[in-house]
Amino acid sequence: MKIVVGLSGGVDSAVAAYLLKREGHEVVAVFMRNWHDSTGTLHGDCSWEEDADLARMVARKLEIPFEFVDLSGEYRRRVVDYMFAEYEKGRTPNPDVLCNREIKFDAFVNVALELGADKVATGHYCRVLETEGVFRLLAGRDPGKDQSYFLCGLSQSQLSVALFPLGNMLKSEVRRIAAEQRLPNADKKDSQGICFVGKVDLPVFLRQKIAPRKGDVIEIFPDFYRNLPQPDASDYAALSTPLKYSPSDGKKIGTHDGAFYYTIGQRKGLNIGGHREPLFVAAIDVETNTVYVGEGDAHPGLFRKALFVAAGEIHWIRKDLAMRAGESRRFDLRIRYRQPLQKARIEMRSEGLYVLFDEPQRGITSGQFAAWYSDEELIGSGVIQ
Repeated sequence: MKIVVGLSGGVDSAVAAYLLKREGHEVVAVFMRNWHDSTGTLHGDCSWEEDADLARMVARKLEIPFEFVDLSGEYRRRVVDYMFAEYEKGRTPNPDVLCNREIKFDAFVNVALELGADKVATGHYCRVLETEGVFRLLAGRDPGKDQSYFLCGLSQSQLSVALFPLGNMLKSEVRRIAAEQRLPNADKKDSQGICFVGKVDLPVFLRQKIAPRKGDVIEIFPDFYRNLPQPDASDYAALSTPLKYSPSDGKKIGTHDGAFYYTIGQRKGLNIGGHREPLFVAAIDVETNTVYVGEGDAHPGLFRKALFVAAGEIHWIRKDLAMRAGESRRFDLRIRYRQPLQKARIEMRSEGLYVLFDEPQRGITSGQFAAWYSDEELIGSGVIQ
């Protein structure tokens, strides 16, 4: 079988390529250049040239062909421009989910197919199993590295060409193999930050298109929540709607450079002292350019019992298991990478689906992805409103 491996310069994709060659496949390495603008990136964390050199060295060590492809135009249009637009609306997008759906398993797959590939492989820690013509996306065996969440936007056709050689492995095993085979990047640290961009100073990065604008930081005190009317347990819309604050609900304690630079649950970057516990962002309002904060990570404004995904934002990996309006079903959910799975019930309605958690969740954030699982299998996902 001819398999194109997305060789990133990191140890995971390098070991994936090694394993596939050891199995006897015809392996071709392709390096994607998707970003080369250093604006806002932290020095040393996003050098595509260094990554490309490491990828070439790995390909040479494994004696497999090496190709280079520039997808930076597609990446900017389909991922980065979307990021800017979402932040400007006061939402917090997940570029890694978009990168996998739009670039690695779409634009890159097209390149691989032009090279005659039967399959495309990456170094993700997850698994794909085919059962009677249905492709199932399963969590990786390593609980600390499972990356199925980042692939929650993939379709059946995308999964049909995907291979994940590391899905049944622990990260420690991957490091051991890289060292034993003396791969050039065996000791390279795992990448962090935005997919293909790296670790960034987000406000500086966003200022490329979103100009700073001074606004107020308002502290909301716990007493505010004690007298709030509690929605009825059957009023899913009310339960899932974030609280709307006004400046009169709290006290001004500082200023900021733009509400769109902040996200729910954020602690760093506020630069306001005088509190015993750290301040966390509880809400932002881009229309009034106001940031609302609360003291301590147990602040009641950080927690919500439910969320909503609009009908047009729902994605079923398993279309054969898609819910119909009026159905109710229990799933395990996560609303961010590496969050432990949370018990919840999904209520499907014509306008979308409501997720009702057994326990209140901290930092439910508009623009992020909720992903729901049945046992180890990722069944569907959606963008949180």
